[in-house]
Amino acid sequence: MKSKKIRIKGKVIEAKVCDNFFSQAMGLMFKKESMPLFFIFKNSKMRAIHSFFCKPFVAVWFDNNKVVDVKVIKEWKFSIKPKKNFDKLLEIPEGDVTFKEFLDEENL
Repeated sequence: MKSKKIRIKGKVIEAKVCDNFFSQAMGLMFKKESMPLFFIFKNSKMRAIHSFFCKPFVAVWFDNNKVVDVKVIKEWKFSIKPKKNFDKLLEIPEGDVTFKEFLDEENL
């Protein structure tokens, strides 16, 4: 998997790019440690995510490179959706140093 630097609210976060079916289907599932993941989808639409077999993470949804929603996702949640359609998703796992920095800044 290739990596990409994402700038969000003055922070630069390095993330692994998930741009194929398998990497998107696996996401953070079963990972004890992971760097943030950046999902790139072919079109903008409403998609649900879940947090089965995942540690808590911050989800940041984008549409046309603009943030449309940010949520702290707890373990074992089903059908999590942002406020609007999206074409990219950044998942920052709890174990990553930027998780706490992002939470402190956003006061989530």
